[in-house]
Amino acid sequence: MELGQQLLTISAVLVGAAMTYVTNTLSERRRLRHELHTRWDDKKLDAYGDYIDRVRACVFLAVSLYEHREGILEAERSEQDLSTELAEAIRLRGRAFERIMLLGGDRVVEAGHEVNAIAQEIDWQATGRTTGTLAEWRQRHRTVFQRINAFHDSAREDLGVFGRVTGQQHPQRDLLLPPARQGRDDDTV
Repeated sequence: MELGQQLLTISAVLVGAAMTYVTNTLSERRRLRHELHTRWDDKKLDAYGDYIDRVRACVFLAVSLYEHREGILEAERSEQDLSTELAEAIRLRGRAFERIMLLGGDRVVEAGHEVNAIAQEIDWQATGRTTGTLAEWRQRHRTVFQRINAFHDSAREDLGVFGRVTGQQHPQRDLLLPPARQGRDDDTV
């Protein structure tokens, strides 16, 4: 074999080795980037779910406190216990929202701020910091669940999940609340 052919063969082997090295390096980088992206998506999903769980827990505790304070439904626990439990739930909701602020995109964070604003109105009416009618109380609940649905849509978009919660396939539903008590003409309870 001539020297030229040997050099050509060696060159081809070296080029092949270099191409294999570059291809493997790029594939490994792509794989690591995908793993990192997936890991952050998992953390976001956990944070989004935890936040909504905390919001809902606050709403349900606020309902118990409000119903007890207004004489709508007698609670098994004292008003003080319900107030303390609600205060702790509000604190945990705040901590959960901090994770949203750290991990969420702009639209998710803004949707979370809107959820927090109406959830706080519910908290205040339940604790007596603000007053309002039963109709206003119910409207606040409708609004908080509409804003939770908007948060879900923003979170789904941020995570790259297709579909919407508030689209045509998911019509708006009203709250499952008992009717206002009979004998009340101003619906204040």
